[in-house]
Amino acid sequence: MTDDNSAPRYNLRGQNLLGWRDKQHALNYLFAEGRLKQGTLVAINAEKMLTLNDDAEVRALIDAAEYKYADGISVVRSIRKKYPQAQISRVAGADLWEALMAHAGQVGTPVFLIGGKAQVLSETVSQLRQRWQVNVVGEQDGYFPPEARQALFERIRDSGAQIVTVAMGSPRQEIFMRDCRKIYPDALYMGVGGTYDVFTGHVKRAPKAWQRLGLEWLYRLLSQPSRITRQLRLLRYLAWHYTGKL
Repeated sequence: MTDDNSAPRYNLRGQNLLGWRDKQHALNYLFAEGRLKQGTLVAINAEKMLTLNDDAEVRALIDAAEYKYADGISVVRSIRKKYPQAQISRVAGADLWEALMAHAGQVGTPVFLIGGKAQVLSETVSQLRQRWQVNVVGEQDGYFPPEARQALFERIRDSGAQIVTVAMGSPRQEIFMRDCRKIYPDALYMGVGGTYDVFTGHVKRAPKAWQRLGLEWLYRLLSQPSRITRQLRLLRYLAWHYTGKL
């Protein structure tokens, strides 16, 4: 049993993944002894495991991230299969982001938000301030030209943000975080995908019962049948899982 300020790491196909018992353990780890960790926080699910296996650029981006955690239930089950003594649970990225924001509001941690549509981002900032009095020191939607990146990096640096969350989808958000850290390394960066859409109610998450059963993927498939191609691709991950190629 580890204390809440530390966490074991489990190797899955060359990736060292943090083993958090639950969301509170994750939060305690990231804010250990009152000091927020610095580096890049990346959620790992089966789809991302496949992509980093097939795409050298994505693999390099993920390899460089200091904090990788099991966001997908398939990855959690694979860790439990490979390491039977592992005390690990799924910590969904959307839930971890909300917990981080709530804690940031309590202790006054400055936050910079990037990505999403302008309206969704505006609603996200408004709700963060209303719910948890989050100190949002800057924001930028995801629709900016490439030539604006350098100025944005400098804005983030000058804001003094200690948490930077980037909602651009993968691998764009990982590329952004890698490049921004070269200008401003003194923060915790977190890729959050479609989290702002979920937080503001523009996209509905699976009910809690489905989440507890590890069936959030099925709920999303039933809600968006067009995802079937993506889901079929995951059969290769299942083959890794059941043939011990982890």
